[in-house]
Amino acid sequence: MLATATPAQAATYNVTDNCNVPWISCSYGDLRLFYNSKDLAIQDGYYKSAFTSFYANVDDHWGTSRYEGSTQTTYRYVFGNGGNGNGQYMKNNAASVENCARDDNYRVYYNSGFGGTSQYFAANGPYGDCNITNLISALKNNNASSHFG
Repeated sequence: MLATATPAQAATYNVTDNCNVPWISCSYGDLRLFYNSKDLAIQDGYYKSAFTSFYANVDDHWGTSRYEGSTQTTYRYVFGNGGNGNGQYMKNNAASVENCARDDNYRVYYNSGFGGTSQYFAANGPYGDCNITNLISALKNNNASSHFG
């Protein structure tokens, strides 16, 4: 008896929020990473820069993959929501961060897997300030993962 293997199929999707990945359970993104520095990202109270939203830990800003049967499904994180940088891959491309989580602190890391230099972003508290902060020079355009801080 001769058996032949069929090639594995692959599907790739771009998402602007990790809550849009079917195997990630969350309600909405609290951490926003912007393509531009804070002075260009938000002007006159409006978002002018594209951003990506994350809720929960993201061990690789490049994206996430898994097999579903013989099909590998991959979700790549991109900047979206219009503005400068819209459609660009967000790993190693962010310049500023906005933490809109009421109760969660976050860290952004230089390396995938939560390693290397990091920057801490405190929860915005009960008043919902959502303060935007520039990434430090070591992390600007060198952001690879983020984790509850």
